[in-house]
Amino acid sequence: MRDSGTITRPYFFICVLVLFELLHNSCFSISIGGDALSVGQSLYVSERHTLVSQGSTFELGFFNKGTSEYSPKIYLGIWYKNVTFQTIVWVANREQMLSEPSSSKLEFSRDGNLVLIDNIDRNPIWSTNFVSPTPNSTEAVLLDNGNFVVRDVINPSTIYWQSFDHPTDAFLPGAKLGINKLTGKTRVLTSWKYSDDPAPGRFSFGIDPVERNEYFIEWNNSKRYWSSGVWNGDTFSSVPEWKSIKFLNYNFVSNENETYLTFFPSNSSVLVRFVMAMSGNFMLLTWLSGISRNSDFTWLGPIVSRQSQVYAFCGAFGIFRGNLTSYACECLQGFEPISTEGTKLDKWVGGCMRKTPLQCQNGTYTNGMTERFLKISDMTTLPENSKVVPNQSLERCELACMQNCSCTAYAYVSNGCLVWKGDLLNLQQLSNGSNSTKQDLYLKLAASELPKAGGDTMNLKLIIIVPVSLVVLISGGFICCLIKRKLKKIGEKDSREEEKDSRERDSSEDLLTYDFSAHTNAAAETNDENKLERNRKKDVELPSFSFSSVSAATGNFSTANKLGEGGFGPVYKGKLLGGQEIAVKRLSGRSGQGFKEFRNEAVLIAKLQHRNLVRLLGCCIEQDENILVYEYMPNKSLDFFLFDPNRQGMLDWRTRVCVIEGIAQGLLYLHQYPRLRIIHRDLKASNILLDSEMNPKISDFGMARIFGGNESQANTN
Repeated sequence: MRDSGTITRPYFFICVLVLFELLHNSCFSISIGGDALSVGQSLYVSERHTLVSQGSTFELGFFNKGTSEYSPKIYLGIWYKNVTFQTIVWVANREQMLSEPSSSKLEFSRDGNLVLIDNIDRNPIWSTNFVSPTPNSTEAVLLDNGNFVVRDVINPSTIYWQSFDHPTDAFLPGAKLGINKLTGKTRVLTSWKYSDDPAPGRFSFGIDPVERNEYFIEWNNSKRYWSSGVWNGDTFSSVPEWKSIKFLNYNFVSNENETYLTFFPSNSSVLVRFVMAMSGNFMLLTWLSGISRNSDFTWLGPIVSRQSQVYAFCGAFGIFRGNLTSYACECLQGFEPISTEGTKLDKWVGGCMRKTPLQCQNGTYTNGMTERFLKISDMTTLPENSKVVPNQSLERCELACMQNCSCTAYAYVSNGCLVWKGDLLNLQQLSNGSNSTKQDLYLKLAASELPKAGGDTMNLKLIIIVPVSLVVLISGGFICCLIKRKLKKIGEKDSREEEKDSRERDSSEDLLTYDFSAHTNAAAETNDENKLERNRKKDVELPSFSFSSVSAATGNFSTANKLGEGGFGPVYKGKLLGGQEIAVKRLSGRSGQGFKEFRNEAVLIAKLQHRNLVRLLGCCIEQDENILVYEYMPNKSLDFFLFDPNRQGMLDWRTRVCVIEGIAQGLLYLHQYPRLRIIHRDLKASNILLDSEMNPKISDFGMARIFGGNESQANTN
């Protein structure tokens, strides 16, 4: 018994090691002697059987994607025979792996179909599933283009089933990617779910089943984020790069039976395939025969150059924070990846989950803490599927989301309040390369997940509060005395300022009763500087009018009195009690110009006197109102005549010459005769006003620039 045990034990361990090696091997590579499998033959996992195409380009067999020999995940597939790194191009049982290596096999059933058996006592987990007219006369052959076919033995041209009709993620030369119009069957590429799981993933590439003239990439069979455009005879309109690939020939066919795309390489030594990748990109991969290295990228589809265009690439509650081409994903604050295993792409398939559930979801409120909102600024892309809550302020928008437990985030944008329920998808915060409008998103989180603004513990707060309180009590009397004296001085100063402001308000002129014929700009220079700008730098001296009188002169800035609107703001026609007409230019809050341009125009025009420059009569500065009052030009501006076919005839050549001469005289005065040279910098037809006699007057000096007498050039913005 001792000797028998001594002999048996080593053989037992040898058998175990062989079995482990069998399970661990990623590819079972013993050919059964050709490219065909006949009725009565079987491919066994345990015996590492394979089929090799006639030209030794492709191999069919079983491969293992398990992480260890104890947990094998075995699939039937096709890969390149001579490429060192195993490159799978087709998988039969991609949705259900084989888990019983000792009894799994591929063979013909009695009805002539190929079946994949996982256990001898179970039903097949995969089958070719066609109706064979002669069950015992079929054979399965692996062709040299990578197509695995079941055909008639006597008549090989009769094909009952082929793998090209059931692609996974790869598009091989000679295959047809499109739609069979008779059966409605479409051939679609679908990415792997994970790098070690060939099950259908998030992204697919296929033809539009309705239009049938272009291809698209789709996320989760619901969201299209890229289209090829229509075929123009050489390539698809949105993919001009395809035409530049000289070693590939494309053929797009559309007839009454089918519509499809196929392609062929011009050089047989180049192995090439298109792949719908896990990254959401449709890419072309090539490999030169005879070189022992992995496939090299030679061209990437239009999506991969802008990874940010791939929809929901980072999964639920994941945010894309890379540049246009990187794979930089992060979970939102308060969230963590659902999966931390696999490659960088595997990590984001499942997205992110909350670290701390919302209290409203489980009905508990610990320590009196409820949910709060975290502001995420500079969002390039907000999530889709939002719900609009109309007529809401920012505060009411927050309240609406807080009161709804299923609400996960909100944003307040120009068109109102947006709220989201459930998962947040397609969040983007690009670091560069985007000119999109940045927006703020408010994410609902458990209060414990928000950044702490104060101390870490209550003890730390007490340590700080107690000594501070003692200091306050001891020095209270002294501080009160100082405050009392300070308040007395401030009160006296405020009284003086109020009296001063009252005098200034009383000094504002009434525009309705003002007689411009009795006042000149020279006389106006003696007025108090405070009339123009009470709380700003005083460097312009003009008659200052009260806002109430300016408003009354223009009919409360009525639409009927509106003459037009420029970059500064709207211009209104006004009328004084004496009958004189004026033009009132009011700075708009939406204007791209501001007080700097307002002051610039007032300074320049107030000090200039020329018959071809518009005359500035006064101004109004009250609170946020900045208004300029001009002489009224009844014939509007030069562009009013130039660009209207019906009014061009009113500008005869005599009038045109007078207008040109007047503009030249005005510019000559600005450039040579003032003490400081003035360059207008915004001279255009709309800034040339015409009086009742069609005399031109240059206006709008908001962009003008002053030069010294010796300056001949300068850099301007």
